Amino acid sequence: MRILVVGAGAIGGYFGGRLLEAGQDVTFLVRPRRAAELASSGLVIRSRFGDVAISAPPTVVAEDLRQHFDVVLLSTKAYDLESAIASFAPAVGPQTAILPLLNGMRHLDVLSERFGKERVLGGQCLIAATLNQNREIVHLNESHDLSFGELNGSCTPRVEAIAMAMSRARFQSRLSQSTLSEMWAKWVFIATAAGITCLMRAAVGDIINAGGSDLGLSLSEECVDIARQEGFPLAPASLERGRSMLTQPGSTLTASMLRDIEQRSPIEADQIVGDLLSRGQKHGLETPLLRVAYVHLKSYEARRAREAKPVGAAA
Repeated sequence: MRILVVGAGAIGGYFGGRLLEAGQDVTFLVRPRRAAELASSGLVIRSRFGDVAISAPPTVVAEDLRQHFDVVLLSTKAYDLESAIASFAPAVGPQTAILPLLNGMRHLDVLSERFGKERVLGGQCLIAATLNQNREIVHLNESHDLSFGELNGSCTPRVEAIAMAMSRARFQSRLSQSTLSEMWAKWVFIATAAGITCLMRAAVGDIINAGGSDLGLSLSEECVDIARQEGFPLAPASLERGRSMLTQPGSTLTASMLRDIEQRSPIEADQIVGDLLSRGQKHGLETPLLRVAYVHLKSYEARRAREAKPVGAAA
């Protein structure tokens, strides 16, 4: 099975590196600068589950991509989806399966429209990882989980083959027959966590100490209601897990979006919060906290864009 991993950053580099470590046929689609880094220093993973150092991992740049792959593992940020599609499109053949690990749900529609729904799988991952100053991938938490499946829940030969390939790698992988429901559950939680921690510029425990635990729960209810109206009611266990994480005293939990804001980086405002808000509006739902969270994030984006303009540049 030939696997093309789009990007070799924290997420793609981690899962792709683990697959390569396990002997799978993996190639990383990267920009020229990252290709040069990997050729010089190799792909390095630092993790409590075992370090990896792979010298000169296989890479390809977009202009040299001409062969079809069996699987395209897509791990870019959601706001980079269009540029990613342009770069990996030549790798998609009649039998290619596209496995995206992006946040939200909009990307499924975009990929299905571009390549056909039959080529798109559902997928998600649970991991905290980053690139350090040496461009090594540093695994930050106890989770390195990846789940995937057919959008209709069927168990097909192609997803069984992917499951077999991933089972040999040093991360937790799972073939799911309810991948859309699981993706919705994750979306609801990260939208809530991003919304409340970005609004308050604080960790969950700090918000609780300030007397704001009810705000996180209220925002969660708005997101849960949208999922229900879209036909994906959250299971009681998922609801309880989310509420527990939002009300844990002393919790240092923050959304990665908050860390992006603190670093003055681009954010997935439209894909994580905005798309959810528009779906709620479609159903006529009142979601005042979600709307405030979205306007807050879009205001950050507007300010970031304004401050990035050279002095004297035309508006």
